[in-house]
Amino acid sequence: MVHGRTAVDHFPTPPHRPNPGAPASCQGRHRALCDFAWFRGDSGDPAELVTEFLSANGLPVRDLRRTGRQVRPFGPGGICGAALYVSPDAGSVMAGGPVGAPTPVPRIPDVYAVVFAHDDAGGPGAGVPVERSGGTPLSVGPWRDSWTPAAHAAAVDRARDAIARGDVYQVNVVGHASAPYTGDPGPALGRVAALAGARYGGVLAGPGWAMATASPETLVEVRGGRVITRPIKGTRPATAAGRRELLASAKERAEHVMIVDLERNDLARLPGIGPVRVDELFAVRHWSGLWQAESVVSAPLTGPLDLASLLRAVCPGGSVTGAPKLAALAEIARLEPVGRGVSMGALGWVGTDRVDLGLTIRTVAADGERLHLWAGGGITWDSDPAAEVAEAAAKAAPLRAALARGSG
Repeated sequence: MVHGRTAVDHFPTPPHRPNPGAPASCQGRHRALCDFAWFRGDSGDPAELVTEFLSANGLPVRDLRRTGRQVRPFGPGGICGAALYVSPDAGSVMAGGPVGAPTPVPRIPDVYAVVFAHDDAGGPGAGVPVERSGGTPLSVGPWRDSWTPAAHAAAVDRARDAIARGDVYQVNVVGHASAPYTGDPGPALGRVAALAGARYGGVLAGPGWAMATASPETLVEVRGGRVITRPIKGTRPATAAGRRELLASAKERAEHVMIVDLERNDLARLPGIGPVRVDELFAVRHWSGLWQAESVVSAPLTGPLDLASLLRAVCPGGSVTGAPKLAALAEIARLEPVGRGVSMGALGWVGTDRVDLGLTIRTVAADGERLHLWAGGGITWDSDPAAEVAEAAAKAAPLRAALARGSG
């Protein structure tokens, strides 16, 4: 059985920055019990290994119909749940697809889980332990991009060529940027997690690294006997004109519907699932100065379903890969010069009552030496390369601003 390691003191809880997806009522009450890590290149099936780890530590992940039932308390306090992170590389392995370029944050595991118990007296939780330098104010150096705007536009053209050949219908193209830093990144990561519209705003950290997400997108949720995904695809500035333009864009709607169909297929191939339905289509939501189009797709749980099967079906998320998913992963591996690191993966909560994983868009990482962020967008035949470059910059801008605020 996989029990993981005993959690140690590199898990201080940051004030008001819970694990993404964790119950709000449990803020400040978590005590880390043990953790699990799997890296790209490790042996074994990461979906099965993390499921075994969570099951061995008291969470009902072998049959997700059991979520919501009473679970045996773990240790002196009742078990609350676990933070769970899955990188896009691990998701590709789970899906049986190719992995891309090497990650720029190799010290961060590709699958990471921390089991927590309740501790009303307070105690160590998951936090921001990244070489705080005694609380020294953060200073961020110049950003270095993985490609120039011209190279990004050329990658969009190559993606359009693949669509013209019939290799894919749509493919996401994502760029990376990093900057050196000194001092304590904790407050800056907290600002990222607090960005407006962050449904999964929070921080997860391990020895010498941390990630913060302001993601508005649900990769997958299991709650109340249903499996739910909320794909986001389509972006415009958060102005009245931007909203009208998004709603009127045939290109954005076609791209969005294509991903909704992919997500429907992902859910439909799960065991123990009833009819898949689209509960809401192309609803316009707000995220930190941008309008984005979101749909809601769900299906009832009608039979046994384990976490490993769920992860294999939905990872990596279709809205950040493209369609068909495996062909899109092959194009991503060919086009992107730097790995996606902690972005475009999954981060959230596995509890006794639910599973709730956000897609790690709008996510940054600190590895003790550099800050890292990623941004991109979905490419179709109708995509304009210059517009795609501008859209990625618009998505990255709030993250860069949050990290820079207060920097010396």
